[in-house]
Amino acid sequence: MPTISVFYGICIMMYLRNKEHNPPHIHASYGNEAASFYISNGEIYEGSFPARAKKMVKEFVLKYQKELLEMWETEKYIKLKGLD
Repeated sequence: MPTISVFYGICIMMYLRNKEHNPPHIHASYGNEAASFYISNGEIYEGSFPARAKKMVKEFVLKYQKELLEMWETEKYIKLKGLD
């Protein structure tokens, strides 16, 4: 699973679409926590995440929504900066 970004201890990843299921989403891990987030709105799709980290992932998803959707469709992954 390619790692797209790492920031503030949060690792953002995306599975290959052929082996993954819809709706478009990313996977995030932080310490012992893991969750999937919708690309459409940055909300949690599955799993649990600490409130502060969840807010940062949502901000990341909304900031890079276009790029994330393109990666989901093309399976061409790029590294994203994270949050400034």
